[in-house]
Amino acid sequence: MPLFSRLPPPSRRLRRRNATRATLLLCLGIGLAMGSLHLPLDARADPPPGAVTAPSGPMRLPSLGDSSEISLGEERRLGDSIMREILRDPDVIDDPVLAEYVGAMWQRLREAAKLRGELSLELDEQFAWDMILVRDKSVNAFALPGGYMGVHLGLIGVVSSQDELASVLAHELSHITQRHIARMLTQQQQQSPLMIGSMILGLLAASRSPQAAQAMMVGGQAVAVQTQLNFSRDMEREADRVGYGVATQAGFEPSGFVSMFEKLAQASRLNDSGGYPYLRSHPLTTERIADMQSRQQLLSVKGTPASVDLVHSLLSARARVLSQPNVDALRFFSQDANTRHATPVRQAAALYAGVLADSQLRELERARQRLASLNLLTQHDPSARELVQLLSAELSLSGGQALQAVAQLQALPPRRTVQLLLAQARIATGLPEQGRLAAQDMQMFVSANNRDRAAWDLLGQALGLQGDALRSLRAQAEASALRWEYVGALDRLRAAQDLARNRARNGTLSRSDEMEASIIDSRVRVFQSARREQMLQRWMDHQAHRRVDQ
Repeated sequence: MPLFSRLPPPSRRLRRRNATRATLLLCLGIGLAMGSLHLPLDARADPPPGAVTAPSGPMRLPSLGDSSEISLGEERRLGDSIMREILRDPDVIDDPVLAEYVGAMWQRLREAAKLRGELSLELDEQFAWDMILVRDKSVNAFALPGGYMGVHLGLIGVVSSQDELASVLAHELSHITQRHIARMLTQQQQQSPLMIGSMILGLLAASRSPQAAQAMMVGGQAVAVQTQLNFSRDMEREADRVGYGVATQAGFEPSGFVSMFEKLAQASRLNDSGGYPYLRSHPLTTERIADMQSRQQLLSVKGTPASVDLVHSLLSARARVLSQPNVDALRFFSQDANTRHATPVRQAAALYAGVLADSQLRELERARQRLASLNLLTQHDPSARELVQLLSAELSLSGGQALQAVAQLQALPPRRTVQLLLAQARIATGLPEQGRLAAQDMQMFVSANNRDRAAWDLLGQALGLQGDALRSLRAQAEASALRWEYVGALDRLRAAQDLARNRARNGTLSRSDEMEASIIDSRVRVFQSARREQMLQRWMDHQAHRRVDQ
């Protein structure tokens, strides 16, 4: 189901009056969604770069400046309202393995942006810096107000190296740190931020169909749109320039920018009909390639030849499988695992995709046989071997062998991916003692990461398995609130309050239950206040739409 498909279509009058202004926002994403890239399913990759290091004498070019009149708080609230709609869609997934991989790169780039002075302390503290993965095979990534970023699995599936993926993330990070969205909002002062948010959602949906964006263009507006998009192109150039510096400071190869743009050039030749040139809110790809090449020469930085990165190849294969969960695609990946590939790395990637596809097709015995071959190909790479061990645990879990999955995951070093999968495996056993251990682990985890939606979900399930309904309801409420679903969160907290009152009347409310009930009462007040603010924002949005329609 297409992302944002539940959003109501704007009225004809709203589309007509705002076509020019809405098109300005097309530059929010990196502009990679130009149809499916027909690239090989195997991948070559560069080795993982080292730690964040400061280059000697970094070149600081002038920026466009920040003339934004939109406050950081307003931009964050706008981002929250957009994310509230996005998170309702089932195509937004939390795959711990891919989220950890992309999240680690995102964090490295943020640290590099701080070192370069691109990311201020105030911006770092007030923005969310939340990243989501979208189950979509299109090659795309997008930045949103308030420090949010989305990455399509199709992007991870086609990039040939970690450096190429870092170039995209650095570009999107620079859109956020340079506050491009807020600066565009300042240009459109006659519109409310919430109206702009609605258009952003519509444009993200339209990114899957370029024809839908072209249909927004009505007679006589092309010149005005071209004028506005010139500013968008300046922002894209700035995001390239700043992103290039951030990525290289973080230790990624500068050649990643050039090779990524070359992929875009290939996609343009395959998919671009040449119509509506004024809709290209990003600079022409050939211009951006030349710019990145000149920066390499100017900085005397030579891109190292691409070498094989086994870890990236495996994760790229995972993204390709997860982005296409239909039976025909899964069968293709399973059959491709039988093909003899040119290099051991490509063979390992094909086997990884085959095991994952077979697991989803319930061909468990065939998956186990391929897993044995994959173990042989990855035995000399510790990081790749750990990925295969995680895949093995997932296969055990898929086959109903939850206790075996628990044993496999306990042997791995603890981190978010391992901890979430371990909790999931323990819950799948259906055993109260395993539920207790899962609840204990997740309680410690959310204490240090209290905005992790998946961890709160698992904590609620684990506490329910233990029979601890009071704390389970509160954990479920916290997970709902992190998705801005305050009605559902309040419903669960009120159910918890009723349960606590019943226990008090029966004399079965323990001292620890009393403390939990007190926390629940406090959270009710917090969520009620947040719900009132949410309703006020929606009312303001409704009023703004009415004014435009009039």
